[in-house]
Amino acid sequence: MSLGGGQPQYSPPPGQQHAYGQPPQPVYAPTRFPSALAKPEAYAPPAPAAPAPAPAIPALPVPVRKGRSASIWLFGVLGFVLLLLAAYFGYALGAAASVVGMVLALVPLTIVLLGVRLIDRWEPEPKSLVVFAIAWGGIAAIGLTLLVDLALTLAVGMRSEFFSAVIQAPVVEEVTKGLGVFLIFVMARRAFDGPVDGVVYGALVGAGFAFTENIQYFAISLIEGGAEQLTFTFVLRGLMSPFAHAMFTALTGFAIGLAARRGAGAGGAFGAGVLGVLGAIALHAFWNGSSMIGDFFVLYITAQIPLFVGFIFAIVALRREEARLTQQRLGEYATAGWFTPEEVTMLATPAGRKVGMRWAAGLRGDRSALMKSFIKDATDLAAVRQRAVSGGDPHAASDEQVLLVRTRATRAALLAY
Repeated sequence: MSLGGGQPQYSPPPGQQHAYGQPPQPVYAPTRFPSALAKPEAYAPPAPAAPAPAPAIPALPVPVRKGRSASIWLFGVLGFVLLLLAAYFGYALGAAASVVGMVLALVPLTIVLLGVRLIDRWEPEPKSLVVFAIAWGGIAAIGLTLLVDLALTLAVGMRSEFFSAVIQAPVVEEVTKGLGVFLIFVMARRAFDGPVDGVVYGALVGAGFAFTENIQYFAISLIEGGAEQLTFTFVLRGLMSPFAHAMFTALTGFAIGLAARRGAGAGGAFGAGVLGVLGAIALHAFWNGSSMIGDFFVLYITAQIPLFVGFIFAIVALRREEARLTQQRLGEYATAGWFTPEEVTMLATPAGRKVGMRWAAGLRGDRSALMKSFIKDATDLAAVRQRAVSGGDPHAASDEQVLLVRTRATRAALLAY
């Protein structure tokens, strides 16, 4: 197939017989001996040949990195704030309790990160943005929240528990977390393609915030009530509701992601983000309020679990819509001759990807890694095409050419006999 877009010679679809047919059967010539007594007394079979490795892909071009990474200067600021937070926790909670809290806080953080990985498996966000999102939630958002709390304490004095949990915490925390999602949009617009990306970034910011907040809660529980109270708090926050903060801020990310899908600029994304923050505040306030009114475990079963289940169904619906759009955009390339219709189904749908990965694993040398690269590049290509359609990416044409070269080379390596 030429780079100009002729009809590709691709056969067969995954799961069918290879186009090259069955390999020739070896012919064995019998070994003759002068007599039966002349046969060797022991038979030593030859050593089995090592399986041939999968074909290697030569060095390929990569898409433009500009607009797809976090600012190094912001990381520097976050590092400075991290030192201040570490000093604060060590002074207020003690080093031992802080370390215990941090170790336990890694459990819910890992649970959330595994969940996010499932959502973002085939189009993972740039690593610098993933790290920045978690760091913003766990460092900047926490630091800003503590500063606001200190300012309110100096200005107003002590507030009621209800005010702090149902009004102050939802408003301050969701605003500071939402700011991080908006910053990702501004500095890495080309890595913010739609609602699924927004949910991922929002969940990562929320996961970072919950991690640092859990350190504080776990350490205080250990100091005030020992192992018994620490265990209760860990089960309550770490196991029963690890996705709470991730779910709240995902609403803000979803709203900004919708604006990104429509090609909005910073102003449009900010307006959408404000609406998302309002939804996150309302959900956060309801979640906290339900834990303070009536029997907590009854409300947990009747209110909080249904909310989480609804969130899961919403994620599934978003994934399906993303697959539909990916299939549509890749279908445009199929019309131009870059892919076959069977390939589009394999590259864009969850069922097709499973079949493709299983087929690639059965090829000589296990070519699963090649198939994974093929799927990822094709998914990126569909996202680039969408950004070109919406007019929000000045580097779309360049990235498109690079990804077409990459998918063509990976396909050739997959089908090499």
